[in-house]
Amino acid sequence: MHDSVFPFDQEVVWTPSESEVRQSNLVDFMSRHGLRSLAELERWAVRDPDWFWSASLAYLGIEFRQPWSRMRDTARGLPHTRWCVDGYMNITHNCLDKWVRAPDFDDAGRPSLIWEGEDGSVRTLTYRELGREVGRCANSLRRLGLGTGDVIGIYMPMVPETVIAFLAVLRIGAIALPLFSGFGTEALVSRLRAGEARALISGCGFHRREKWIDMLAVVDEVQARVPSLAHVLAVTSARMPSHVSLPASMLDWRALWSTEAAECPPAPTGAEDPCLLIYTSGTTGAPKGAVHTHCGFPVKAAQDMSHGFDVKRADVVFWHTDLGWMMGPWLILGTLLLGATMVIYDGAPDFPQADRIWALCARHGVTLLGLSPTLARALMRHGAGMVDRHDLSGLRAIGSTGSPWDPASWRWVFKHVLEARKPLLNYTGGTEISGGILGCSWTRPLKPCSFSGPLLGMEADVVDEEGESLTGQPGELVMRGAWIGMTRGFWKDAGRRYRQTYWSRWDHLWRHGDLAVRDAEGFWYLLGRSDDTMNVAGKRLGPAEFEQVLNGQPAVAEAAAVGVPDPLKGQRVICFCVLNPDWEGTTELGDSLLDAVARALGRPLRPADLLFVPGLPKTRNAKIMRRLLADIYLAEPLGDLSGLEDQSLLDRIAQSVAVHQGRGAVPSP
Repeated sequence: MHDSVFPFDQEVVWTPSESEVRQSNLVDFMSRHGLRSLAELERWAVRDPDWFWSASLAYLGIEFRQPWSRMRDTARGLPHTRWCVDGYMNITHNCLDKWVRAPDFDDAGRPSLIWEGEDGSVRTLTYRELGREVGRCANSLRRLGLGTGDVIGIYMPMVPETVIAFLAVLRIGAIALPLFSGFGTEALVSRLRAGEARALISGCGFHRREKWIDMLAVVDEVQARVPSLAHVLAVTSARMPSHVSLPASMLDWRALWSTEAAECPPAPTGAEDPCLLIYTSGTTGAPKGAVHTHCGFPVKAAQDMSHGFDVKRADVVFWHTDLGWMMGPWLILGTLLLGATMVIYDGAPDFPQADRIWALCARHGVTLLGLSPTLARALMRHGAGMVDRHDLSGLRAIGSTGSPWDPASWRWVFKHVLEARKPLLNYTGGTEISGGILGCSWTRPLKPCSFSGPLLGMEADVVDEEGESLTGQPGELVMRGAWIGMTRGFWKDAGRRYRQTYWSRWDHLWRHGDLAVRDAEGFWYLLGRSDDTMNVAGKRLGPAEFEQVLNGQPAVAEAAAVGVPDPLKGQRVICFCVLNPDWEGTTELGDSLLDAVARALGRPLRPADLLFVPGLPKTRNAKIMRRLLADIYLAEPLGDLSGLEDQSLLDRIAQSVAVHQGRGAVPSP
């Protein structure tokens, strides 16, 4: 093992109290089944998945219109496992109807949804109010001839109507296709065409930093290029500028649903009927349309929230996200299935001031806040004073996903936001997973940047190139068994690309594409995407090992490391750094940063080059698209860019690289 495998703090910094353990959902679940320890529960969960997922469905109170006859059917092989065989259920019944009808559920005192807009507007919906709005919208869709099996795109910012539209699509048995609200024409056209979408529900636009972002012009062009679209429904808003008007080709959905009845029985869908078509962000290639079912994605989301994040009915969950990232549907379905409250925010996280996220949490009594490490690093630049302005005493925990942490920013959040006494719960998985593979536990200690281990029901492992288990060495993160939230395949694929993507390396293992390592005490860490893994002089290195060192330097706001071909070493490491304000990207600073990496990881692992760039290319869910940095450095074609949040940044990065390599002029500021 090379010394750089654990560039993490190896100190336990948080241990749950006896009362926290005793009151946790995990211990409640264990006690209901007579299990004495979490280790015993984890063993049973992977040894007998039929028992575990049956018990989880019962614990979550999932109601079926027709009970399932078998928990699993593996006749077509592990990659094509079917769940809740012969069962019928529409997940919106469990999200809405079940709670409204429950005699012990205080609808008036427990909102389903709290929305805040960038301008400070707030809207709250109880479960009953949300159910009635979903019913009206579902009836309006049915009146247009839409129903079971139809794909309906949703292209909207995070406003209450987005949640209503999403649930209404599922309620009529149609398939929701969530689309990132910042997508341009090409990204939308490619996904809607591939999904053969029959309808698109769109916002008219939204404000960001007081600037109006028009969506109608994009949708107007999209409509002309997607022949399958029978209807385009636009959701108008009182916050629209006066000059904005709907094109004649679009229907005013608000006007349509306002005349509809509030009662709309859910479609009698099968448990394995598709309800979601979610495209991956495309960090390592063309986006893939993952198919999820009524008994799959929603159940896994709720089970992770319950067992991983300890969410209860009284909790208020805010994850800064967009519907087009899987954490959007995850937030909606998970909180509603647990009878909790979701908070959604339509705005920039640092506007009008850098304390917007902390103010929002205090204002709405958020108990679980979800942040990406990238957003956390951006917020910490403004200092702890921004946090101290607000009463965050109600915050029970912070969850994080999207990319690996570095110790400096992890410790900053733990100290200044969580008062060094509440847990920062790491969570990693993906769109195809319906949630997490690895997570943290309320019943186990934490080290900075770590995971407690696999989430319940996830038989995860770290393996070498032969598929053998590893401890103390980086390897591929894999799954050894199926789980209820596993994608049922890719849209219109017949299984070919799906099997090639996840099951071709080892026919009995799901290869997730992440590089991970676990220490001798059982703590797990992510080192980045395995596609980003660098092989330098025979050593497999993850980008996180380099990035954590650089992110810990005072001059560096954020960093990315990539590997490029080298005839002698196999690959050489190139680092890209975005500087904090008041720092200048001089040759001396570059050498100093390279020396810092060498001191931390060893002289043989000193990067071959370091460049200062204006920003890093990222997906909407804050994942760094390292392949684009490598392609720009090597002056190669960039490939698919549809998952990229800001394509204009690529030109500025390319100019910076050209200047560094002596090939171009100084880029414009």
